Amino acid sequence: MIDAVDLGFYRHQGHLTVNGVFDAADATAVIADIEAWAESFLAALAPEQRAWYVDAGVRARTVLRKLDNPHAHRPAVRALARDPRLVALVEQILGAGVSVYFSQIFFKPPEGGGPKPAHQDNFYFGPTDCDGIVTAWVALDDATLENGCLYFGDGTNQGPVYGHVTPAGEPFNLQLPEAVLAKQPMTPAPVRKGGVSFHHGNTFHQSGPNHSTHWRRACALHYVRNGVDFATPALPYDHALKMRVT
Repeated sequence: MIDAVDLGFYRHQGHLTVNGVFDAADATAVIADIEAWAESFLAALAPEQRAWYVDAGVRARTVLRKLDNPHAHRPAVRALARDPRLVALVEQILGAGVSVYFSQIFFKPPEGGGPKPAHQDNFYFGPTDCDGIVTAWVALDDATLENGCLYFGDGTNQGPVYGHVTPAGEPFNLQLPEAVLAKQPMTPAPVRKGGVSFHHGNTFHQSGPNHSTHWRRACALHYVRNGVDFATPALPYDHALKMRVT
């Protein structure tokens, strides 16, 4: 459980890392399931979708950078999202009664896995209540400074949702303007395999490239308090995939 001090840290800083939520064996089982999914997904991927899903930072081979909505497609991730060890922590943050609205797998392969620019989830999602959403970022491998752990803008959860900019040819890569980021230091948040990094939907966050020889895979589960919807999303989301957990 999250103690009062840590919950206060989350409320003030907008993020919290909790190691040891899952066993290493739990994370390894999810990896096996998503690797099988990734192989079949990549084989069927249409050329026009490659820019959306393929990691451009890896030149030697074709590797996915992400997959969407694993909670709707993979039993292992659905079980992860419903696991009482995780749900209890989510409900301490959001209150009782939660759903998964959207989820992602991030692969970040060794020796080239690309960075993710700084952004706010609530700009992407446009929720009806900005405080009614928390992202649970489950580390399936150790996430380190070298292999591309998350960085957070401490306290940015208490500020507004800023307009984001879109690089040419990358409609999926919405990011905070440089003028906003220049005023905000970013703090690294390493997390061990099986640990979970929680962050508020307004919190600035980003990840660096993977300079190591090790994978940095993760599963991001975007939980909402029941009754909260993605009302004004910046990208299309399939509302039918919202999964009630409690």
